[in-house]
Amino acid sequence: MRRLNFDIDVLRSFVMGMELGSYAKAADRLARSTSAVSAQLRRLEEQVGEPLFRKSGRGLALTDTGETMLAYARRLLELNDEAAGAVRGVELAGCVRLGVQEDFGEALLPQVLGSFARAHPKVRVEARVARNAELLDKITADRLDLILVWEAGTPARNTEHLADVPMRWIAPAGMYEGWHGEDGEPLSVAAFDMPCYFRFTGAAALDKAGIPWRHAFSSPNLGALWAAVAAGLGISIRTQLGLPSSLRALVPGEGGLPVLPSLGLALQRADHELSPPAARLADIVANAVRTAAQAIPGAVVAQAHDTLPMVEPARHG
Repeated sequence: MRRLNFDIDVLRSFVMGMELGSYAKAADRLARSTSAVSAQLRRLEEQVGEPLFRKSGRGLALTDTGETMLAYARRLLELNDEAAGAVRGVELAGCVRLGVQEDFGEALLPQVLGSFARAHPKVRVEARVARNAELLDKITADRLDLILVWEAGTPARNTEHLADVPMRWIAPAGMYEGWHGEDGEPLSVAAFDMPCYFRFTGAAALDKAGIPWRHAFSSPNLGALWAAVAAGLGISIRTQLGLPSSLRALVPGEGGLPVLPSLGLALQRADHELSPPAARLADIVANAVRTAAQAIPGAVVAQAHDTLPMVEPARHG
């Protein structure tokens, strides 16, 4: 059986068109004609042997095969660009200061830093794992170049919206019987110390649903919070990003619990002009987050834009 060899240029057109929301925009960005990009997509469909697109209103949407191809195309492009950076971009040097929420410290940071270090071994990365308020204070004080934070939704500078991720009730990985109120005991909740947007949102949802509750465990540390939930001290409120295997996210409405809203995730840059290494790391982080969010049911991944939308991060994460 003859092996398929995908063309990197074709994959780049495919991915860029999806990220920009328009293959005409992708053609402009790639300095090609729209007809040339269309021909590339037809060639890709011929290679795959199945349609990648389907009609959706006045536009096009990806088929299941198209979704699968998009995920692999992003991975192939990332590896291609990493290789190109490793052999051509070794001149990048200096230091990049990156801050991320605890949710991404274990799940995202090793992948991102490993990819970046292999491509740019002369760049030193200083990473800070902390909560939203601390990260925002440090980037305001020019002590960080980039931060990955939860959003509040009001205008801010230098912030790129990456995805909207559903908040979920988090319970131990085994069976969760839910709250029924038959024994008169309030629902036990484990959460971050205040201020915490997740804690506030969960409390408001329970109050609106008329479910009595109590704070059974509070901690400033995410690892301790996960341990408390796994031990059965209470359920918590978070997203599925970075969730350990000892826990699971309840599906909306499970256990009689109220449905929670989504929360925005953003990459904020410092006010000063980013160095080339920092700009490169920003691209890697943004792509990694978009890829991770695509695997979350109900998440909405934002398209990449030429200009950054105005979104302000939440100080309580």
